[in-house]
Amino acid sequence: MEQATNTLFPVFLKTDKAKFLIVGGGNVGLEKAETLIRQNPSIDLTIIALEVYPKLKAFLKQHPQIKTEIRAFQESDLDNIDFVITATNDRTVNTEIKSLANQRNILVNAADQPELCDFYLGSIVKKGHLKIAISTNGKSPVLARRMREYLEEALPENLNESISALNEYRNTLKGDFNDKLQKLNRVTQTLKKDKSPRKKYPVTMIILLIGFIVGYILASFISIQQIHLFF
Repeated sequence: MEQATNTLFPVFLKTDKAKFLIVGGGNVGLEKAETLIRQNPSIDLTIIALEVYPKLKAFLKQHPQIKTEIRAFQESDLDNIDFVITATNDRTVNTEIKSLANQRNILVNAADQPELCDFYLGSIVKKGHLKIAISTNGKSPVLARRMREYLEEALPENLNESISALNEYRNTLKGDFNDKLQKLNRVTQTLKKDKSPRKKYPVTMIILLIGFIVGYILASFISIQQIHLFF
C-alpha cells in the first residue's frame, strides 16, 4: 500500500505583478485560463498554441486583455515569465517546456501530469475577501472540484461583511501583537466553541460525496457485458 505523503505548502500569490504563460489552446488551456481570470480579471496572461479551440476563442473574445499567439512554443516565450502552465496533449512538449523553464527558475504546472508539476492549481472557494484553496495532492482534482462546489453553496454570502467588521475592529486595537491577538481570539472564540449538530453535516456530505465518486469511477470501468456476468 502506498504510504500517504503530503508535503505541499499552500501559499496565496499576489498576481497583480506576476506574468503567466499557458501553452496549449484546447479545453485544458481554457480551464486553466478561466481559473486564473476568476482570481484576477486583469491578470497578465499569454497563451501560445498551435490551434485554439472554439470555446477558448469565445472566452478570449470576452477577455481581450489576454495575449494570444497561434504558433509553436519557442524558448523565448519564457522571457520575463514567472509561471508556466503546460496544457498540450504532447507529453514530450510538456517535458521540454518544464526543463527549459526550470533552467530559468520558473515554476511549471502540467495539466494531469503531477510528476511534471512544481505547483498545483487547486480548487478555490471565493467569498469576497475569503478564499479557501483545496488540494488532493494531485490525486483527485474531481474531488477537489466537488468540495469547492459544496463549500461555495454552504458558506453564507455575508461572510465579507464579517471579515470587514473584524478588520475594522483590528485597526482600532492598541498594544503589541500578543495583546491584539488575545482580543481577536476572544471576539472569535464562539466560532471555535460552536458544537451544534450542523458542524457534523459537512463530514457526512464528504463521506457521501466520496462514495458517489467511487461508484462513478467503478461504473466507468465496468461495461454492460461485464455486469451481465454477475447475474
